[in-house]
Amino acid sequence: MVIKALPRLRQDNHLISSIPFFSSLSPEEVEQVEKLLVKKHYTKEQIVLYEEDTSNFMYLIYSGKVRVVKLNDEGKEQIITIHKRKDFFGEMSLLDGKTSPATIIAHEDSVIGFLAKRDFEEHLMTNDGIRRKIIDLLCSRLRESWEMIRILSFNTENAQDRVLSLLERLGELYGVKDDRGRIIDVKFTHQQMASYASVTRETMSRVLRNLEKSGVIEVRDDKAILLTRNFFTERCRRSTDREASGY
Repeated sequence: MVIKALPRLRQDNHLISSIPFFSSLSPEEVEQVEKLLVKKHYTKEQIVLYEEDTSNFMYLIYSGKVRVVKLNDEGKEQIITIHKRKDFFGEMSLLDGKTSPATIIAHEDSVIGFLAKRDFEEHLMTNDGIRRKIIDLLCSRLRESWEMIRILSFNTENAQDRVLSLLERLGELYGVKDDRGRIIDVKFTHQQMASYASVTRETMSRVLRNLEKSGVIEVRDDKAILLTRNFFTERCRRSTDREASGY
């Protein structure tokens, strides 16, 4: 995989130093990392990385969002997670030398910085603070995986529980507080949300319509989803019901 740098893209040392993963670096080290990062622009829906390319670089998102997906034999996506500005990924592949079983796709127009494996080992793995941050990060990634398994573990006959759990998780990850509740600041098609929750697109559309009619969510003009106060009341009620029934 050959990465060509974007011409004259301004340096953004402030972005790097504001990321907790790099917070232990000195200003001089931050500047060095910035010089090592090769940046490239991707348009919406463009493939950033195929599975076989994921063991050679660590990636930092300068702008936009990307989604991490698993493609089945028919080419359908199972969304694993979404990464946004200031997020980074690929560090686990650099640590164990194995490719990641996922494809990275630009969810919207994005600028990605690439840090080569050799530079990662030379400039980051020699830093004690960075090594501690890596441990914290791996724990966080594991918790994300557990949460995804929890969403997928709901009985397939109870699609509404799956969709509610998915919306709750998206609100936790990408939610912006609003006077009326919380807005999910990532736009998904019904098909993408269906693949995330492992339900059909038709089921996802039906459940979302029902939730909107009941005032649990609102779909805004810009297609963003607002989780209303009723949403959180409903989640609390369902959680109490499950505990009472022993599930």
